[in-house]
Amino acid sequence: MIASKKRACVIGWPVAQSLSPAIHGFWLREYGIEGEYTKAEVEPGGLPAFVAAMRGEGFEGANVTIPHKIEAYDLCKRLDSAAKAIGAVNTLWFEGEALCGSNTDAAGFLTNLDEQARGWDGGHSRAAVIGAGGAALAIVWALQNRGFSRINIVNRSHGKAMDLANKFSSVVPFYFDQMSEALIGATFIANTSSLGMDGFPPLEINLDSVQADATVCDIVFKPLETALLRQARERGLRAVDGLGMLMYQAVPGFEKWFGIEPSVTPALREAVLAAIASNQPGAPQ
Repeated sequence: MIASKKRACVIGWPVAQSLSPAIHGFWLREYGIEGEYTKAEVEPGGLPAFVAAMRGEGFEGANVTIPHKIEAYDLCKRLDSAAKAIGAVNTLWFEGEALCGSNTDAAGFLTNLDEQARGWDGGHSRAAVIGAGGAALAIVWALQNRGFSRINIVNRSHGKAMDLANKFSSVVPFYFDQMSEALIGATFIANTSSLGMDGFPPLEINLDSVQADATVCDIVFKPLETALLRQARERGLRAVDGLGMLMYQAVPGFEKWFGIEPSVTPALREAVLAAIASNQPGAPQ
């Protein structure tokens, strides 16, 4: 039976940590929409069956988080340019009966930086990205599109860093013990790993060798000010936290499902911070 109100969800395993319901729930209330956004815990291997049943359950679409982003890509009949380039999907919607997919992480990442650190990409060519997972894929693609001709990837597994180097011509892989070398002359630094997040090991990094006008971004948002961002501010560098990326990447999906392009506002940020404070873990989406 199809539900009388529009529905969307976030699909993951596990999914209890997701902050997406806090974001979309805020917008549903803010715009007076009779809709529902829920969490769907789907085990590995269970995504095809869940997606096949979504229309019948009244779902307009979904966000997709770990570990389903690549499998979601494979299930889509239509993909936007970002999803095609990145090779992973985090937003699903239907056009008729066709399942469509996008990757909005790159757009969310760029919009957040443009809002919080205007001119961060002006005249710069070298970046350093820590981590080589799904978030790094989207961020490397975004940086390459903004004109960064060299992006040093620092990762514990050299194989995963090499995968990015094979996918993107701008990428040069480094091991963690080469961190200092990877940072030399960098005008932009992003941490896409879990290092520095509550409950995870610290990120051991020294920003002495980066450019004096560099911008530093950490997509971790629990804690909101990580040791990396604190060090950046102490050195007079521009520092951007990861909460904005989380909020901005949610905008396209909400518009697809509920028909209104929502705004990222200080009130939304406060609502998400309250959700984080209520002891929800700080993993993306």
